[in-house]
This record gives sequence, structure tokens and C-alpha cells, in this order.
Amino acid sequence: MNIVTSHATTGGFNADQISVILLVAGVGRRLGAAVAAPKVLLEFGGQTLLERHLRGLIAQGIKDIVLTVGFESDQIRQELARLGLAGQIGLIENPDFRAGSLVSLWVQAQRLRAGRTVLLMDGDVLYDPAMIGRLLRGEGENILLLDRTIEPGDEPVKICLRGGQIVDLRKIPANPHDWYGESVGFFRFSPDMAGELAERCDWYVSQGLTSVEYEEAIRDLILKAPARFAAAEVSDIPWTEIDFAEDVSRARDVILPRLTARS
Repeated sequence: MNIVTSHATTGGFNADQISVILLVAGVGRRLGAAVAAPKVLLEFGGQTLLERHLRGLIAQGIKDIVLTVGFESDQIRQELARLGLAGQIGLIENPDFRAGSLVSLWVQAQRLRAGRTVLLMDGDVLYDPAMIGRLLRGEGENILLLDRTIEPGDEPVKICLRGGQIVDLRKIPANPHDWYGESVGFFRFSPDMAGELAERCDWYVSQGLTSVEYEEAIRDLILKAPARFAAAEVSDIPWTEIDFAEDVSRARDVILPRLTARS
């Protein structure tokens, strides 16, 4: 099954100047049963999450896509070969994939410093591809996708706003705020900010803080220069992050039918 590439100018950006970093290295321990494959290879409606990601990005004309791989990375390679994309999608190995997700971003430091607009995306998300368009077209230098319909509790990563400005990005916020929504785990960084993100990841690793999640590095940049960041709302777009077994059921029983109805 081949995914045909295309050329496009999208969302005010030249698609040839956009790099995508897709994080797919983790083990997925919280799914419960013994995990035999990366979560991005979970199948919904006859397509893996990875295929859905790649179809949505390529439809926007984006060709520079690099995956951070780790756990069972050969299975990722086999899926790319099945899709006819072997050799077209870059792979960066994270040998310390059982550490925090910050390391999976840190191994992409060269791409972050390449002077290109960067889309950073979690791999374990089922979503309508309209979300990619929302990310590209968000007004602002650096964009975080936000859903107001957040589930209660400490598990969701929260984007907190006060006076219309982002003031925190954490599961348990530390700064005063007026309201918050859930982070989808999709971000757009300007070339300059992507370089700063690489520097911040370097700092965490140099301090031996490899167990933290990558949102901490992004949070540091937001607190340093909040005016350079903005949120684009996606509350109207069906999506779900897949962390637990119940998330898989919700993805299949609730989100997938909504995606099918929109297609």
C-alpha cells in the first residue's frame, strides 16, 4: 500500500520548509497486558496510528518527517515498508527509550537546530487530520493545540491561560490561571524557538534529568517568553490520546465512528 507524496503550500507555510518530529519510541506499559508492539502500530478502522499520521502529514505536502524510535523499532520499519515509505521517512534511535520522553526529543536536537519550522507530535493519538491544518494555521509564532473538554484529574497535561496568555503547561499546574484545557501533544515551533528547545533539552540531559517528560522543556520556554506562544483550540475535532486499555476501547467505540462520519 503506497502513500503518494504531494507538493503543497499550506497554512501560510511552504511545506518544504517544515520538519515533523513524531515521537513513537515508548513501551506503552500502561496499556496493561504484555506489550508486544509500539502503540503507534495499534490499528483502528484498518489503519495503524502511524499510517494515519503519515497520510495526514503527506496530504499537507509535508515530506520531511522523522520518527524517534526505540521499543521494537524493527516493527516500525516493517510498517513503513508495507506503506511503501521505507527510506522516505527518517528514523532516529533512542537507545534510552525507557526513560522520560524528553530523551526522545533530545535525540532529535540536530533537526531542532536545522533552521526550519518544526511540528512536534506524540504518536499515540487517534485524531481527525483536520487537526494538522489547525496546527499549521494557528495564529502566532509558536502554537500549542488545546481542547477545552478536558477530563478531570491529574493525568491530562494542562495548558493554563490567564488574561489570554499561556502561563503553565503541566499535569499539576503551579501558576495561577483563569482556565485550562488539555494539551493534545501537538506543537508548532518557529525555527528560532526550535533551536531554543534543543538547548533546553541539552540542559536537562546534562543535569542527569532524563526521567522528565518533554513538556517540562517546553514549559520552561513558555515561562521565559509567554508572548511568543499561543493556543489554537481544537475542542470541535474528535481525538483521543491512548495511554490505558480503556483509551483503546474509547478510541474504537467512540472516536473512530466520529472520524468515519467526518470523512
